[in-house]
Amino acid sequence: MKQKRWQEITEWPLTVAAVVFLIAYAWEVLGHLTGATAAVADAVINATWVLFVLDYLVNVILAERRGRWFVTHLFDFIVVALPLLRPLRLLRLVTLVSILQRRAGAAFRGRVILFAALSTALLLFVASLAVLDAERDTPGALITTFDQALWWAFVTITTVGYGDLYPVTGTGRFIAAGIMLGGIALIGVVTATLASYIVERVAQHDENADKRTQEQVRELTDEIRLLREELREHDATRPPRTEHETTAPELGRPETSRGSSDAM
Repeated sequence: MKQKRWQEITEWPLTVAAVVFLIAYAWEVLGHLTGATAAVADAVINATWVLFVLDYLVNVILAERRGRWFVTHLFDFIVVALPLLRPLRLLRLVTLVSILQRRAGAAFRGRVILFAALSTALLLFVASLAVLDAERDTPGALITTFDQALWWAFVTITTVGYGDLYPVTGTGRFIAAGIMLGGIALIGVVTATLASYIVERVAQHDENADKRTQEQVRELTDEIRLLREELREHDATRPPRTEHETTAPELGRPETSRGSSDAM
């Protein structure tokens, strides 16, 4: 089996696994689960991790150039190699974003906009869950509820940083660094998308003007061609000049000359 075929087969199953993971993790964090329910949520999370590990191993086996594929897919390796760091499990949700943006329309800008919008929404939500999971049981923590976590994530991703809420744990600060980098990247994507939109609009306006000019030139060319055809038809249908019309002026000249001689 070819690697491309395997990726086509597993694309939507992995999407479902990513969604299931998000639901299970959100249920565990927001519900502050303990006991049997927490064990069920952990089992679902670990099951999704196993699916992603299997997919990664199969891709390594099917890759034509394994070393090159490994180097170009280091992010996928990080996703499957860090199952014990719970906040980093949320990196698997990037699979969902990448699949959805590939399913978008053929227009490159539409795919970029969809990718940026979904990435922003997912980054805000999962960062809120991750920082809440890391901070709320820590003494002296400032982020203890989901609304506080969501506010902190929004302020951080926009690179504003009011400073009213901030993480105090190492894991929370690691998450903060990641969301800051993600925010900078998203700002760059949005700026580049807007710039390309403006450039395309200007180019489209110039293209429309060129088309109108070409149409006008084409119309003038057609009119000139028709006029030439009419002139040729007129010349072809006009009767030839008679002998009298041709010689009359010539006969008049000698008479004038003789009249002048007689006068002298």
